[in-house]
Amino acid sequence: MPENLMMYFIVFWGFVMIGLMTIGGYFMFRKFLKRMPKEDGRSLLDIEDDYIERTRHLWTPETRTLLDRLVTPVPELFRDVAIRKIAGKIGQFALETRAKKMTTELVVKGYIAATPKRDHKFLKKALAEEQIDWTPYEHYFQQ
Repeated sequence: MPENLMMYFIVFWGFVMIGLMTIGGYFMFRKFLKRMPKEDGRSLLDIEDDYIERTRHLWTPETRTLLDRLVTPVPELFRDVAIRKIAGKIGQFALETRAKKMTTELVVKGYIAATPKRDHKFLKKALAEEQIDWTPYEHYFQQ
């Protein structure tokens, strides 16, 4: 009887390990795809870095604090990646509109655009907690 129990435990542990390696491989492969260069020779992460660097001087302490507070619902493990992605999208919008400095509208617009649709419910809640009326930005949720 103990031999069978040990055999079942080993088989179960083998499936657990295969499952965990599959999940880890999935996330590593996604990161690999983001690092792959596009037609112009730059990857998605390179483009994000470029937007962040080109708009670094536009950030004010207030808008940086706002972004940090809006990202607090994101788990700590993924927060740095989320901030980078959102800041890249905000930088893109700032360059497109030729903004002189970051505004609350740019931060909210970039945050909405960089957030997956499934998380918009949490985003609206975070905006409400910051006492920001999200109804003027309703059309950004539809895009």
